Amino acid sequence: MKFILDNWMLIAVALSAGLMLMMPMIKGVGQGALTPDGAVQLINREKAVLIDICEPKEFAAGHPIGAKNIPMGQLEDKLASTVKNKALPLILVCQSGARSSRAVGIAKKLGFENVQSLAGGLGAWRSANLPVEKA
Repeated sequence: MKFILDNWMLIAVALSAGLMLMMPMIKGVGQGALTPDGAVQLINREKAVLIDICEPKEFAAGHPIGAKNIPMGQLEDKLASTVKNKALPLILVCQSGARSSRAVGIAKKLGFENVQSLAGGLGAWRSANLPVEKA
């Protein structure tokens, strides 16, 4: 007990550092990050729609099978016409997962409530040995 009282500031710094290290995991969950296996289950069980937000050249080089391409810059204009049923789960994917994480907010602003980003993007998809096709 004496140690805790004598070193309360050191303990507070250690606890706050631990909390800061955990923030990316907490933040990722809050933004709807999804593992590749979770994405496959969502596609198979709930007919989720897979949207690749990469540029056309990136999309042509390789994308998950069945993904529809809507570049990030055109997402606001084309998402509602591409996916008419806003109740369907939506999975956004890009090369690394960074752009698709930002795109979740755009999709939610358009009225899509069940939107998730593929954590790790196409790289994670390939690492999980899931099928990729070229356009």
